[in-house]
Amino acid sequence: MDTTQLYLQKQQFIYNIAALKSKIQDVKVQVNVLQEQKENLVREKRRLENLFSDHAATQKQLDDINGEIQVVDSRMLATHSQMSTSNQGTLSEIAPMEMQVAQINDQLKKSYVTSPIDGVVLSKYAERGEFVSTGKPLFKVADLKTMELRVYVSGDQLADLQLGQIVEVLIDKDKKTNRVLQGKISWVSSQAEFTPKIIQTKEERVNLVYALKVATLNDGTLKIGMPGEVNFKADAK
Repeated sequence: MDTTQLYLQKQQFIYNIAALKSKIQDVKVQVNVLQEQKENLVREKRRLENLFSDHAATQKQLDDINGEIQVVDSRMLATHSQMSTSNQGTLSEIAPMEMQVAQINDQLKKSYVTSPIDGVVLSKYAERGEFVSTGKPLFKVADLKTMELRVYVSGDQLADLQLGQIVEVLIDKDKKTNRVLQGKISWVSSQAEFTPKIIQTKEERVNLVYALKVATLNDGTLKIGMPGEVNFKADAK
């Protein structure tokens, strides 16, 4: 489906997120600057303490340097708190935008029409560029790698059949001979039904039969709707 508007909305959110992230301040860098100032003051304090012990510095000088160190400590705490609060506000604006980007990505993902199976398109119900309503089928697809032959058996035959049983599938090769393929019973109906009118058998019709499906690999020659027969008494190989 056309995803132009969704893509543009996504790009707008991405640019807005990038702009907000550029406003996030690096707390560590700012605090490191103040930490370096404090270390310089501490070194100066040690020097003054040595001078004071030699009566070369005054108590006022020591008090002043201690006061400067306290001021720097206060600035470090204030800077860390202020920048963290500011960054939290910015991050709180980014989070909803990232959720919107995730929602758009989900919509973009659902904008591509894909088949749940690998197969061959049998019918198309819409053309490229056509507007369709939600739920309208676009195409009919079938996996032709494995074909299923629907057959009908009598109640007497059903007792000798089971799921997974290997059987022979007979397909017309010419007017007199058949081509033999290997098949497997993949489904057996749990209810009896009347013999379909279109089924032609060599035996007499019975009133009630059971439907079952025989799966066989398609070598490319089998087509939908082809008639076939099944030999249930074939030896499994």
